[in-house]
Amino acid sequence: MTDINDIMPKIPSMKWGALMNRAPTSAKIKELHKIFPHNGKWHTIFEEEDYTYIDDKIIWKKDKKAWT
Repeated sequence: MTDINDIMPKIPSMKWGALMNRAPTSAKIKELHKIFPHNGKWHTIFEEEDYTYIDDKIIWKKDKKAWT
């Protein structure tokens, strides 16, 4: 599989980039800004109802009350 950073353009002064399947909200951008390092790399993010894939790693969206 080809790395996304081999395909996407290099943008000067870019802190990080994301290829997403849904338009991000301002809150989502702030959240991602805390997650990703400021190294100019691109990341893939696929948002689903119960989970999200970030760079091929699944992140479950669960209510804190459901945690055990």
